[in-house]
Amino acid sequence: MRSTLFAFLALLALALPAAAQDTTVSHGISAFGELKYPPDFAHFDYVNPSAPRGGTMSFRGTLASQTFDSLNKFILAGEAAQGLELIYDQLMVRAWDEPDALYGLLAETIEYPADRSWVIFKLRADARFSDGMPVTADDVAWTIETLKTKANPLYRLAIEDVEGAEVLSPREVKVTFRAGAQTRDLISTVAELEVLPKHYYQANDFERSTMVPPVGSGPYVVSSADPGRRITYCRNPQYWGASLPVNRGTNNFDCYRYEYFSDSTAAFEALKAGVYLFHEENFSALWATGYDFPSLTRGWVKRETLPDGRSSGAQGFWFNLRNPKFQDRRVREALGMMFNFEWSNETLFYGLYERTDSFWENSHLQAAGALEGEELAFLEAWRDRLPETVFSEPAFVPPVSQPNKTDRAMVRRANALLEEAGWVVGSDGVRRNEAGEVLSVEFLNDSPAFERIILPFIENLKAVGIDATLNMVDPAEYEERQERFDYDIVSGRYVLPVSPSVELNVLFGSNSANDPGSANLSGIADPVIDEIIQQVLAAEDRETLDVRVRALDRVLRDRMIWIPNWFKGEHWVAYWDVFDHPATKPPYTRGVDFWWWNEEKFRALKSAGALR
Repeated sequence: MRSTLFAFLALLALALPAAAQDTTVSHGISAFGELKYPPDFAHFDYVNPSAPRGGTMSFRGTLASQTFDSLNKFILAGEAAQGLELIYDQLMVRAWDEPDALYGLLAETIEYPADRSWVIFKLRADARFSDGMPVTADDVAWTIETLKTKANPLYRLAIEDVEGAEVLSPREVKVTFRAGAQTRDLISTVAELEVLPKHYYQANDFERSTMVPPVGSGPYVVSSADPGRRITYCRNPQYWGASLPVNRGTNNFDCYRYEYFSDSTAAFEALKAGVYLFHEENFSALWATGYDFPSLTRGWVKRETLPDGRSSGAQGFWFNLRNPKFQDRRVREALGMMFNFEWSNETLFYGLYERTDSFWENSHLQAAGALEGEELAFLEAWRDRLPETVFSEPAFVPPVSQPNKTDRAMVRRANALLEEAGWVVGSDGVRRNEAGEVLSVEFLNDSPAFERIILPFIENLKAVGIDATLNMVDPAEYEERQERFDYDIVSGRYVLPVSPSVELNVLFGSNSANDPGSANLSGIADPVIDEIIQQVLAAEDRETLDVRVRALDRVLRDRMIWIPNWFKGEHWVAYWDVFDHPATKPPYTRGVDFWWWNEEKFRALKSAGALR
């Protein structure tokens, strides 16, 4: 009878609704439970809730590619246009004055247990796609399954621990995570997915590149698209979510336009002529010497430096460790020695940059100095599987060179390392191994602006017997070769969040190392790093998270999977004086999403003949 009673109680527990179990029902979520904004908040603190609406914000198209030929951002095929996120809503959106908090957009509330092993999203009743169809739980479930099985690896890897999505009602969907997965951040990962319309893709192939404007539920729709030249998004007048607290003070422009140019010089000339209105400068030479054009001196164009509260970005030359010649750490270290940042900064960058050494550069997550304290205690578990240098040497910092193009001391040190690694200089001055293979290195790039940086680096590599070359290709070939890992060294930059999460698996995890199109540029596949990442994801409080991320940073830097570049820790921007913006910029984003149009300023510049 006792066993029968226990069986009955167990069945009863399963039959109870989720709300009767020990769960949290909330309007938001963060990694460790802290939320700044209460359920009845009116708007985020960093916006102007009374900002007028109107005008067009225009940008230069992405630096990452000089063109686009697709309006499908979810697959590898094609080169997707910039700005497509404007046409899609997410279940929840970030608050940019908190490290990792999200608040409901499509989702009115979320419900989840203490272990975060599942979550129920309850959708807002009035959520609609741009064609007027309601956003339903079935759309959410279909989106998750489709992105998990058919999308770009960046999506597939991010949600690989999603076990399934179950439709509970037209407005409720339950997402369950894989048993044993680190679930702290998985709810947030799913909540930030763009929700797609199932009915639309029943008639349109999700896996095809297309220039047909897709259906979304966001505040904007594609107004016009001229492949490789420009794309314009304009407000959806029937947008369902305009009055939500998370949207107040945002989406202030009637339209957004992205202009594409063949090179940076053409883009800068277009800015000066008012072809587009907002520009973030990425080239120190231009910032130092190019901002003396008439429209700026007359006050028509403003030039500002905006603080950046994020880590400053992991930018560098990334080794492709899938190539056998880069397996030896000594080879990678020797190559890194021959990049003379000090000369580059003084000669090419006008002294405006600092040297990057950390994957969380310019943040509290950056490892520094000798390994000790809590960080040491954490890494002890892997002492017999990590190089002794992790424990015996300070966190790796690139050596400082003399500001001569070629530092002879660095040449001597690099020569010694290469000799130790078995690469010997022959009578022709080129290094070979025992098998007679030449130590060759090809830099793959599609940006002419990088030539002035890479070519002096190549000269230094040749000075130590390395057959180094630069292969400049067009953006389409660059994208295709990067997707199939057909390179020796590529340039790349990732801005890692101050609350690291599942993106660590995408960038540094073994599962992503050989998945075509993944963001694991180096191809690092190290079981110890995988285990450390899992411990980062399992951290139960922010202090523990910080210790574990610094330890991960230290281990990654010791592996020398890249040659660190440079950073500035701020945004250099120039814009035509037709905008206004809040007095305070949120720390974790550039903040331009919360600017607004000033019609009076625009008319004044138009009357002066500055703008058409």
